[in-house]
Amino acid sequence: MSTFDHAGLMKDINANLAPLRKSQPEAMGGFAKLAQASMAEGALSAKHKELIALAIGISQHCSGCIGFHVKALIKLGCSRAELEEMLTVCVYMGGGPSLMYASEALAAWDRLQPAQE
Repeated sequence: MSTFDHAGLMKDINANLAPLRKSQPEAMGGFAKLAQASMAEGALSAKHKELIALAIGISQHCSGCIGFHVKALIKLGCSRAELEEMLTVCVYMGGGPSLMYASEALAAWDRLQPAQE
């Protein structure tokens, strides 16, 4: 079982990027606007766009991407079945390395779920 701390990684990424956001507001704001526009509802739903983004994060071996996009998928109401089906496409297209990051995505999914009251 993976012990990777995606919540901590996302917190660290945000903290590490804070000075860059301050010193380079136009560039960082431009990236934020690009992300917002790209992920907005359109011909594809926001959930489908997040599934695509997560698939790219897995194929690029990006743990930060996995954390942020899994968190977004949970917020958008993605089911575990939808996640798992997308992960099989990642493995089909990316082989063993994608399987390792699919495992990481599943662990992130389990750890980033809201606490049940």
